Amino acid sequence: MTETLNIDCDLVIIGAGMAGMAASLFAGNRNIETVQVGITSEIIFASGLLDLMGVHPVEGGTTRRDPWQGIENLCRDIPDHPYAKIPPTIIHDAFEELIAFLNASGLVYVRHERQNALVLTPIGTIKPSYFIPRTMWNGVKALETKEPCLIVDIEGLKGFSARQIVSSFKSLWPGLGHATITFPGSANQGEVYLEPLARSLALPQARKALADVLRPYLKDARFLGMPAVFGIQDAHKILSDIEKRMGVPIFEIPTMPPSIPGLRLKETFESNLPTKGVRRFFQKRVMGVQMEGKKFVVQIGDTSPETLIKTKGIVLASGRFLGKGLSADRKQIRESIFDLPVHQPDKRSEWHCYEFLDPAGHPVNRAGLVTDDRFRPLDRSGNAAHDRLFAAGSILAHQDWMRQKCGSGLAIATAYAAVNAFLDI
Repeated sequence: MTETLNIDCDLVIIGAGMAGMAASLFAGNRNIETVQVGITSEIIFASGLLDLMGVHPVEGGTTRRDPWQGIENLCRDIPDHPYAKIPPTIIHDAFEELIAFLNASGLVYVRHERQNALVLTPIGTIKPSYFIPRTMWNGVKALETKEPCLIVDIEGLKGFSARQIVSSFKSLWPGLGHATITFPGSANQGEVYLEPLARSLALPQARKALADVLRPYLKDARFLGMPAVFGIQDAHKILSDIEKRMGVPIFEIPTMPPSIPGLRLKETFESNLPTKGVRRFFQKRVMGVQMEGKKFVVQIGDTSPETLIKTKGIVLASGRFLGKGLSADRKQIRESIFDLPVHQPDKRSEWHCYEFLDPAGHPVNRAGLVTDDRFRPLDRSGNAAHDRLFAAGSILAHQDWMRQKCGSGLAIATAYAAVNAFLDI
């Protein structure tokens, strides 16, 4: 019989998506003794782009070049949105602290000053985003200048078509061309997957082989775009090496999830959060939470409790349905750990609009936890469920992060606010 491990700490972060990782970083930076628990699979579905605010109002699909003006308008129109609880200066500080960590860890991000950049997507559309991986930034420049550019896809790779991207921009970008290559070492493999290709480029000889394959297709192109495949660790250095071999700026295009940029984020957080003093229990789930005096006792494990964590506070960053922070049956949506009340439509029949692609989005997407101004979830009487229980990220109500293009910003800003609120109590 395995002996149960007992741990004492100041703060438990439940969740290992962007909100959970950001909350752990902010807590570690403030010397809060922190334990993080969660399943890390969710973050690999990230595109790598860090959105702040891209679309408002969603009904009209209005793209925002100035995300800060977009947030101001959003908070005026939707005063219950989580952003409305956070001053813009605090949102800015949250982003700057997280970006400083990523850049120092070798995962470099860049941006326009107070303006969204426009990024090509794998389905031939344009997406606004705020902080962009350095490996994608030349694509922003290429799209702005419309100089001759070659988009390359990889034989056997599903979900990415250079031909489709070029076809979508045919009238807007006449100098855009496409080609398909066989990635070095993947001949006759049928379907190929990005992770082994990306890891292979850690070797200089693999980078040389890729440049040799690409060079005959380049012709008069002044930019070269490919699916995000240029390594896991030190991606910017790997890309720079291939650029030198090719003699033109190269950029990555985000791919369908799971993605290499998402994997880079995951590995960066996992490798560097322990240096902040964060103790991690990944691939474990919370099996129950009880109170012992003024402390929470969090039970974690696989099929039965293996570890008991006594903590002064909790940040609930467990996500929505994919992260299992929320669950649903035929009648209602529930919060999975504390059974906190979930803001949701009164009837199951009102969860979705009649039209699947209704421009306003479905009401179920705005379901979630209602909090006070300190991001403490409210109980059924409208009071804070506990003085030191906080919530952050997509589990929050009154937001539609996917349509509003604010997922990372929502996660980062609310995690920052929740951790600082814990410190203030």
